[in-house]
Amino acid sequence: MNDAPAIKSRIVIDVAISSPAWRKELPGIVRLCRETVRAALADAGSGAAEVSLLLSDDAAVRTLNRRWRGKDAPTNVLSFSAGDAVPGGPRLLGDVVLAFETVAREAAEQGKPLAHHVRHLIVHGVLHLLGHDHERDRAAARMENRERRILAGFGIPDPYRATGAPGHG
Repeated sequence: MNDAPAIKSRIVIDVAISSPAWRKELPGIVRLCRETVRAALADAGSGAAEVSLLLSDDAAVRTLNRRWRGKDAPTNVLSFSAGDAVPGGPRLLGDVVLAFETVAREAAEQGKPLAHHVRHLIVHGVLHLLGHDHERDRAAARMENRERRILAGFGIPDPYRATGAPGHG
């Protein structure tokens, strides 16, 4: 039996939760994460891929941000690209890490549902794994337009209308 078609379209999404606040505030968080990653990958036409999400807290994200970006502060989302694909397997894209306290505070400050903000940050993180960035105006506009399109599929209004980019701390 030939497994090539199954591997070609296989998407693996690992969701790890190290902060209990995620499940408390968003009981369907694992499903929300998987749906959101799948939508971002489908929009990008990525085919087989593997993504890991870590739903953590400010303290852990602050440590990661300091170690890998030289910024001694928590931030809402970090993306860590994995690099090369494994021959014959799904493309290992990397890891996306979210900090609960920062994400929840931003959602409250921006007057949006927590689930909407989480979806936005997951899409943002996955697009970084796929090579998008927002360092230059044109690249930022392309990334934001893709984010808007993906989020609209979930009925989420334009996250940039009044709040600005989710950015990194």
